[in-house]
Amino acid sequence: MFHGTNLDFSLVIRVGVRRAMSSPAEARGTQAGRAVGSRAKIAQVRVVVQLVSGARVLVDGEVVGEVGVGLCVLLGVAASDDEAVAERLAGKIARLRVFENDEGRFDRSVVDVHGGALVVSQFTLIADTAKGTRPSFTDAAPPERAERLYEGFCEALQGQGIDVARGRFGSRMAVEIVNDGPVTIVLDA
Repeated sequence: MFHGTNLDFSLVIRVGVRRAMSSPAEARGTQAGRAVGSRAKIAQVRVVVQLVSGARVLVDGEVVGEVGVGLCVLLGVAASDDEAVAERLAGKIARLRVFENDEGRFDRSVVDVHGGALVVSQFTLIADTAKGTRPSFTDAAPPERAERLYEGFCEALQGQGIDVARGRFGSRMAVEIVNDGPVTIVLDA
């Protein structure tokens, strides 16, 4: 079902959750949310949401999570993240209107279409590539903290009425998706 699909093109929309500056000095030292004259830092969780007609994740050849119509959510947790960020982001994803209505407009959420969500932890989303060609992952949360926030995110998404399938945290996984549209949304909390 997943073999031979063309996933070369994606509509990418960047959506941010606004964050208040902690001090006037921070506000003066930023330009479009990044420190002037310094490398960009991943401040919080980063999520890639893909509208799918089917998705599954395998570990050692065994399917450990699978959904039909719904969302594939790749979740990267940064060291500065907390439970409140995970819950807020889960609510936003549950309400994200990326499914088409009868007129072909994005007007329905995963809750509206009774879809599922396959959530996969992916620390590589927190990569910093500002210097050189080798990504740095120093801004990623330590594994034990990241796993706790990943599980909290999944529970918060389930609390929104969505059937949630999961990858296996910390494992090498093969993620197979059929990206519908294609529609891909990048969210930074």
